[in-house]
Amino acid sequence: MTPRATKTPEEIAIAALKGLGIARARDLADAGLDGKQITSLREAGVIEQVGRGLYRLPDSGVTEHHGLALAGRKAPAGVVCLLSALRFHDLTSQAAYEVWLALPRAARIPKIDYPSLRVVRMSPDSIAFGMQEHVVENVPVLVFGPAKTVADCFKFRNRVGLEVALEALKEFRANGGSMDELWRAAEVCRVQRVMRPYMEAIA
Repeated sequence: MTPRATKTPEEIAIAALKGLGIARARDLADAGLDGKQITSLREAGVIEQVGRGLYRLPDSGVTEHHGLALAGRKAPAGVVCLLSALRFHDLTSQAAYEVWLALPRAARIPKIDYPSLRVVRMSPDSIAFGMQEHVVENVPVLVFGPAKTVADCFKFRNRVGLEVALEALKEFRANGGSMDELWRAAEVCRVQRVMRPYMEAIA
């Protein structure tokens, strides 16, 4: 039998990053690379470091949601919420310079130098409702759906501003969003009394 060719560190890194898009150091270690090899590949320009312990191929395509991909790889249990989710769903004119991330109350906040994170703590029921999985730059990213995001904006209106919540509600309605689904989200977020007059005004 002909012995099987051993892959070089470069081949291992390229194969891993083509599949993952963005990889943590531990992902590259699982693929068979040690710390010295990762450093050598970075110094040689084979891989590019895009954050603390995060790597990608230099020619990888970067989308407008690149920050979400970085956050999704670093904090896979977090759910993109509020302003970041509004931007993802085109429900606001506001710019999101940080990634807003919902985490369970006891979850550890990940260490990440870029992008900046704004963490919101939510109950298990609230985290579970309206969660969607999207793929951004080959990275699975959890994002709250439009209805849950609008309801969250009313719940956290002291943090994002009532005007942001009202704009999101109007955009949700204009885009054909289900008012029944929005009402269920309002119930989960316990903001029915707050949202009812605004929902009735645009019905």
